[in-house]
Amino acid sequence: MGMERGKVKFAVVGCGGISFSHFIGIERAPEAELAAICDTNESRAAEYGSKYGVKAYTDYGKLLADPDVEAVCLCTPSGMHAEQTIEAAEAGKHVVVEKPMAISLSDADRMIEACEVMGVKLATIFPRRMSPASQFVKKLLDEGKLGRLSLCSGYVKFYRDQAYYDSAGWRGTWAMDGGGAMMNQGIHTIDLLQWLAGPVETLHGYARNVLRDIEVEDTAVVSMQFKNGALGSIEATTTAFKQPDHRIVIHGDKGTIELTGDEITALDVIGETVHIPAFEPFSVVPDGHAVQIRDMALAIREDRPPVVTGHDGKRSLGIILGSYESQRSHREIILM
Repeated sequence: MGMERGKVKFAVVGCGGISFSHFIGIERAPEAELAAICDTNESRAAEYGSKYGVKAYTDYGKLLADPDVEAVCLCTPSGMHAEQTIEAAEAGKHVVVEKPMAISLSDADRMIEACEVMGVKLATIFPRRMSPASQFVKKLLDEGKLGRLSLCSGYVKFYRDQAYYDSAGWRGTWAMDGGGAMMNQGIHTIDLLQWLAGPVETLHGYARNVLRDIEVEDTAVVSMQFKNGALGSIEATTTAFKQPDHRIVIHGDKGTIELTGDEITALDVIGETVHIPAFEPFSVVPDGHAVQIRDMALAIREDRPPVVTGHDGKRSLGIILGSYESQRSHREIILM
C-alpha cells in the first residue's frame, strides 16, 4: 500500500475539539506528516487548510480519492465513524478512529471486517493506555504481582450541566453520541479497567438519565464478572458536582493497586515493597494520541497491527452497550 518509504501521509477528518491532539501527534511523529484536512464546514476547512498549509476538503469522498493520503484520522461525531471507516477502507486508506469507534457492535464488526478485507490497518484511540503509569500497572498485573484478582472496579464521576448538553445538537443523543456518561466520558476508564483486569464475561447494569434532560444516561452502575473469576463494578455519572474522579481500584490475593487519573495512588503488595519509578511527565491529551499516531505510522511501514486494534476497541464498547441492553431488558448480559 502506498509508498514503502518516506513519511506516512495522514489526513485529519473533522476539525473539532479533539482534532488538535491528532494534529500535534502527526507533527511530533518523525514518521508521519499531515497531507490534508477535511471538514464539512467550508470556512473551518479553509481556516485549517491555511493554518497547516495543506489541502483542505469539504467533501470526504474527494479526500479519499486523493492518492497523497495514506491514512485518515476520524475526529467526527461517534455516529459517523462506521460509515466513514468503511468508505476509507474501500478507498485503500488506513484508519485511526476516535473513541468510541462505533455506537453499535454490529457497526464495529463491519468496520473491522472492511479493514481486514481491504488489507488496511484500523487503530482505535485509547490514549490512557499509553501513559507510563498504565503501562507499569499492566506489566505488574501480567507478571502476576497481585496474584489472583478478586475485585476490580472503575469510577468515572464528572459534572456536565444541562448547558453542556444543549451546546451542540449531537450531544446526549443516541444517534450521534451513542450514549452518555459511560460512552462519552467513561469509555477511557472502562477500557483501561478491562485491559488491566482482563476481559469481562457477564454483566448486569442500570443506566438512566436521572437528572439531565437528554436521551442518553447521565448515571450508570454496572456489576461485572471477569473471565478470570474476579468481580467488579463501574460507577459512572456526569452529575458529580465538584467531585471529579476517574479511578481504578484492583484487589488481588497478593495486594492492591489504585490508579487515579494517570497516577498510581496506591500500590501495596503483601510482604514486599514494589518501587514505583519516577515516570516521565505525561498528559493523556495530547501525549497519548501522539504515541498512538506514531505507532500507527510505524505499523503501516512495518506491516504489523497497531498497538490498539479494532478488536481491542470493540471490547470496552461491548461492556457499555451490554450495560444499555441490560437496562432495557432487565437481565444479565453474556459478553463472551
